[in-house]
Amino acid sequence: MEYISSKNIFLLLRDTLKLIDRRPMDHGSRTGYLFCKMLECKGGYEQYEIADFLMLATLHDIGAYKTDRMGDRLTYEFKEPMPHSSYGFLFLKNITPLESMARMVLYHRVPCTKIPRDDFQYAAETEILSLAEAAEVYHLALGEGFDHTMFRRQEGTFYSTEALDLLDAAVERFDVFSHLNDESYQNELDEILEYMIFTNEDKKKFIQTIMFCIGFRSETSLVDAVTSVCVSRLLSKKLNLAPGNEEKVYYASLIHDIGMLSIPASIIDSPKKLTKEEFELVKTHVSREEKILLNRMDSEVVAIATAHHERLDGSGYPKGLTDKRLSREQCILQLSDVATALTCVRPYRETYTKDEVIEILSEEAASGRLNKQITDCFIESYDEIISQASKEAAEALDIYKALGKKFKSVYGDSKNRNN
Repeated sequence: MEYISSKNIFLLLRDTLKLIDRRPMDHGSRTGYLFCKMLECKGGYEQYEIADFLMLATLHDIGAYKTDRMGDRLTYEFKEPMPHSSYGFLFLKNITPLESMARMVLYHRVPCTKIPRDDFQYAAETEILSLAEAAEVYHLALGEGFDHTMFRRQEGTFYSTEALDLLDAAVERFDVFSHLNDESYQNELDEILEYMIFTNEDKKKFIQTIMFCIGFRSETSLVDAVTSVCVSRLLSKKLNLAPGNEEKVYYASLIHDIGMLSIPASIIDSPKKLTKEEFELVKTHVSREEKILLNRMDSEVVAIATAHHERLDGSGYPKGLTDKRLSREQCILQLSDVATALTCVRPYRETYTKDEVIEILSEEAASGRLNKQITDCFIESYDEIISQASKEAAEALDIYKALGKKFKSVYGDSKNRNN
């Protein structure tokens, strides 16, 4: 069953990252528009290939989410581009289905004369992406004073003649900068997105990518996400859910906390108890998440994901649903979310012991807040489930730490190569 279209995979990933900071994604969309129009002028591409390049171009600055300079674009794009380029390359290569195109991100801010040719399939497209990005940045910064021919001063040194000619052609044929000014370019992007084609495996990997994006906030957030996914999956199996329902719970668990990316890190990582106002702000993460998911993902998956803070007695949020309006699948994710909170470290406390967790969950079930059958199932298999969840969380952390080690290696090599 298709739970989400290829187009909506793109929109979901883009808009999830916007919750952290919208600037890299807005820049990516505008750069992607220029890039695609330049490719159309070049010719020789199928529509689905253009759509793939749009995906890559939109995400080309994803590494900026691991820097401390997102508000200083001119620095991270032009003065010190290799840190975010290197991390973005590694993230796309190791986490997403875009591994074959990831090197474009590594080289997108190096001179055209230093982009490798012999073993790099997308060398020409990388030259074009480099110019498209520079044109977007300066067009936005200079406003009416922008002149796209300004880049001719670096012809043959930083920007290739072919890329410069294609930018001229895109201006002449599509009036691209006028479309950026009045934002009509977004309608053209929407048309390109209709040609996106991802396999079911690619879609699943992209949704897993969204979960990994939670790790941009902190490693603790990633551990929480992986733990909740694992607990939900194992409970679904032990409760003998039908395969289709089991898969819905799995997808819902992957994206159920993406709304937390919109909450300031100072609140999420606060070492003290939240104030009433702070807690009310935290509660808005569900509605923000629902806004992104609605009409993009299967409605039943969305209903499961956005009910993870509801409780059977109606005391949960945001809708105060009761047991008569809550499905078994929703109750599984609710239990998983609570169990994750109790068994994972928080800034203001250590994890609870096994006995403490069991006592708390038992009380919640006895008071009619959590489903008793699901709670009992978790308690009966506590050691098995928590052991597996800990293992999978550790594996996810290993991936992140490996990216960090590779980042230092690749950044060092790239820095030396481009000096």
